[in-house]
Amino acid sequence: MTIAGTPSASGVAIVRRPTRVRLAWLLALLAVLALLVAASIAIGSRDVSWDEIVAALGGSVDGLGPAAVAKRISRTVLALLVGVALGLAGGVMQGVTRNPLADPGILGVNMGASLAVVTGIAWFGLWTYTGFIWSAIAGAAVTAVFVYVVGSLGRGGATPLKLALAGAATSAAAASFISAVVLPRGDIAGGVRSWQIGGVGGASFDAIAQVAPFLVVGTVICLLAARPLNSLALGDDLAAGLGERVLLTRAFASLGAVLLCGAATAVAGPIAFVGLIVPHACRLLVGVDHRWLLPFSAVAGAVLVTASDVLGRVIARPDEIDVGIITAIVGAPFLIAIVRHQKVREL
Repeated sequence: MTIAGTPSASGVAIVRRPTRVRLAWLLALLAVLALLVAASIAIGSRDVSWDEIVAALGGSVDGLGPAAVAKRISRTVLALLVGVALGLAGGVMQGVTRNPLADPGILGVNMGASLAVVTGIAWFGLWTYTGFIWSAIAGAAVTAVFVYVVGSLGRGGATPLKLALAGAATSAAAASFISAVVLPRGDIAGGVRSWQIGGVGGASFDAIAQVAPFLVVGTVICLLAARPLNSLALGDDLAAGLGERVLLTRAFASLGAVLLCGAATAVAGPIAFVGLIVPHACRLLVGVDHRWLLPFSAVAGAVLVTASDVLGRVIARPDEIDVGIITAIVGAPFLIAIVRHQKVREL
């Protein structure tokens, strides 16, 4: 059931969903997420018994079974955190830029964070999670500012199409720089290439503990920006007329997205398309109100990353396919569908 609302500044009718419908979808998503968490803990290269799962949940890592379960638990927790971060960051970026193609991968933010981490490893001997996180956040911030400035040049300012093109060009350039940095360093090439694919197979509770504060701060900032992002959706002039400080709102919301992207990339590598797919799917469920859209994007992002991780373990058992490959296989056709639907000329 939907309720038609008033037209937005862009002339597109805003569709409102009743609260009970939104809550029903939220409960359904949480139920799916709970099933995926259980599957993520149970499924792996070897079967584990219920007793081994209970022992691992109780803190025991004695024996091969409980140790394997403990590893899967840390992997599952990291998948949840990364999914929340990327889904939420994608929703915020689309709100800040009013760009249906905005995504940490497409706008080059993930690749900028990757370049900063790889440069730190190759040139400065960076090997701690704290160093990875700060480097990734700095790289993500610099890239986000650069893409926005380049996309703002010329007539019309920062249009969605110009931002997408600037992001794609920046991402390609960053990927080339990464190759240039890594190729002369055979001692780090294998590890960097594996990390660049994007995955949660190397999860550990130490990494989770170090990245969690950054993710919490980024999540809080993004959720606090939900109401102001609703004003920005009406257009800059109307938002300013409603008392919104447009530039400050964009900077504040972007800070949260950059923290989430940088921290997630530091521990899991550049996983693409999550921030693109999730907000679009969630708009179909709950509408365009960011007060609902952002929390839904966080939960749906966790669902997508966890499901991709489980699927990668199932279809290649006893080996596995990294999350970044699965999301790319799903996300590339999704991107093509969005571009065809939006008719690039109108972006």
